[in-house]
Amino acid sequence: MLTLRQIEVIRAIMVTGTVAGAAKLLGVAAPGVSRLMKYTEDSLRVRLFNRSHGRYVPTPEARHIFGLLDTVYRQVEDLQFAVQRLEKGDGLELSIGSVPSIANVMVPRAIAKLRQQYPGLYVDINILKIEEAVDYLLVGRGEVVAISSYLEHSIIHFEPLATGRLLCIVPQNSELAAKDTIAPADIVRHTLIGIDPNDPYGRVMTEIFRRQNLAYDMKIKARFGTTVCALVAADLGIAIIDEFTVAGGRVPGIKCLEIEADTTFPTFVAYRRDVPRSIFAERFIDTLRAEMARAKR
Repeated sequence: MLTLRQIEVIRAIMVTGTVAGAAKLLGVAAPGVSRLMKYTEDSLRVRLFNRSHGRYVPTPEARHIFGLLDTVYRQVEDLQFAVQRLEKGDGLELSIGSVPSIANVMVPRAIAKLRQQYPGLYVDINILKIEEAVDYLLVGRGEVVAISSYLEHSIIHFEPLATGRLLCIVPQNSELAAKDTIAPADIVRHTLIGIDPNDPYGRVMTEIFRRQNLAYDMKIKARFGTTVCALVAADLGIAIIDEFTVAGGRVPGIKCLEIEADTTFPTFVAYRRDVPRSIFAERFIDTLRAEMARAKR
């Protein structure tokens, strides 16, 4: 049987008519082309070319196979082109979901890295509540969801993503801004802004109070961490926020204080157990995990 390399060499000689021309076309040394051509004819026990004054002319008995060889070569070229498009993500789309806390800074950083590797890839990003994640995956709207809560499910798998910490954010012009750390018992003495404690994400934020049996009063509730940051910057109170929401650097109008308690919490990436993930989804998960690890204070 002819190998793809032999087909490539035969076609190059057909096109150029000489070994030297074929070697130049293929970007290889002429002796190598000559040896491979001789080996091919010996293996097939058929003379494919007549040599005349340095020119290679197809023999009458072999001429009818050259059309087939050219068709095979063009199909291989089409295959290589398709592989190159796949390598760049050309014309393909990755659909992902994320809870707001991870979508604020971490997901854009991961997508930026992913697009460097796959510049032709389309990306569809959906911002989801935790309770929306399962339906998003089950109905096939996307491949993966970055999430800050774990759920038991027979079809959806929750894979550890990164461990984060909680911070206390205070107005930049407040007396608290002179501090670098703050205790949970001191936090509850101030006007609190945050996510509804009955919300899964809100429970993560207020767990430090429950663990220390501290009574707290959420004066202002907001749905998203970015809104909470804006309310604190407006000097309406202080808040507990996850480090990934404020990982973009200094948020105007607020200062981040370390909390004098264990505030670590896990995050996950969720996907269906019964559906293979695309290479783009796998790379997104790896890139997001790396970015979240790099963002840790």
